[in-house]
Order: sequence, then structure tokens, then C-alpha cells
Amino acid sequence: MTFFIFCLLLYSVAASPVDSSESSQTVLVRPHGAFGPPQTANGWFDPRLNGGQFLDFTTKKKGEPLNVIISGHSDPMILTDSGLHLYAKSLGYSEECLGLHYGHLHEADLGDGDGKKLEMFLARQHYFPVWGTCWESLAGGQHFRAWKQNGTQANSGAWFIGASKELDSSKRHTIVPDGYNLGRDWFVERAVKGGRWKGIWWKADVEWRTDLIKEGKKGVNHGIPQDGKIAILTVNRL
Repeated sequence: MTFFIFCLLLYSVAASPVDSSESSQTVLVRPHGAFGPPQTANGWFDPRLNGGQFLDFTTKKKGEPLNVIISGHSDPMILTDSGLHLYAKSLGYSEECLGLHYGHLHEADLGDGDGKKLEMFLARQHYFPVWGTCWESLAGGQHFRAWKQNGTQANSGAWFIGASKELDSSKRHTIVPDGYNLGRDWFVERAVKGGRWKGIWWKADVEWRTDLIKEGKKGVNHGIPQDGKIAILTVNRL
């Protein structure tokens, strides 16, 4: 029996890795451009870790801030394309006027392996029940663009939102002064307050991050400064 225990201990020592460093801490070396583990506790991946950014691509050199994230830990329904449309209506947005898109399509790189991809949804403020977004297209107001982080390298299912407030059509829908902060706050205030659409209620928890995008106007479309704050929403069905 003693001989058996001795052999078992000898096998365990031989099978254990030898740590020749002064510290026993495990160090993971990530090649340049690699994203890292295929899961996240936050419900979203930081696009910057794999070549993405928190500005979309309005032009080749300038973009608008992705200032709201709907976490992948949210109600699974709103993580679908059709579900996001319903959720947007609960916040006071809707699809574009008569379902027609006017203006430039934006791209975004979410660091999920898909590179730059076109916006998946553009929602405008729904002022009143009939043709409410048509009025927004003319008079200006709140709107947002959305992209889903669902590439093979970072499939969190999270929605990345670029929310802003714009001027009327005579000003070619230029963003109002402080429009990126105003648009984000309008979206978040309604999400946190909670709302419903067709009998389904949602209410969001918010986490504010100030370490994801630098405050200021560098690289920002129209040269309009933004305050460097991004809202992370976890939207729950009530």
C-alpha cells in the first residue's frame, strides 16, 4: 500500500508543469489583432480589442459615436431584428417614413470579425400615430442607428446604438449642437423609465462607462463634441 501511494505521488509530480518564473501567475499572450476569449461577463465585447471602434464610419475619416449598447443579457426578444423594432416603438421611435430611407447609410466595425458593416436599422422619433416619423424627417428630432455584434469572433448578440438629435431636412439633417449627448440621453431616459408596446413591458438598468471613447470632437462627424459617456443597458421584460 505504501509503495502504491509513493508511485501515485511520483506520477503527480511528473505530470505537473514546471514554473520556472518567479511568480506563479498565469500569463496569457494574445497575438496582435486577436480578440480573446469567446465569451464575456458583460453581455458585449469591446470592439477596440479586435480593430473596431466606438465611432461609426459616416465618412472615411469621421464618424458618429456608438453611445448606447443594449447588452446581450437583455430580453432575448429585443436581441432579434423584429424585437428591436418593437422595443424602439416602446421608447417613442418607429421605422422611417413610409419605410423609405433618405440619406447616407453608415457603417460600423464592432470588432466581431465582420469588419465594417452597414447599419441594420434606422429609427426616427414617432411624433404622432399616423406618419409620425415623416414629421421627424421634415422637422428633425431624435433618431438612432443600430448594428448587431454577431460576427464569428465576437458573437455577443448585443446591439450597438448611435443615437443623436438632428436638425430639419432644410439643414440636411445635420446634428444639433450637443446632439450626440442629447440623443443618447433621450434614448436612455425612456429605457430606464420603462415602456410598453402591444402589451409587452420593458424596463432597463443602466451602467455608464467613461473609459471606452475619449471626450471631445476628434474624429467626430460635424465636429460636434461628445462627453465620452456610453450607456450600457440591460433591458428586462416585466
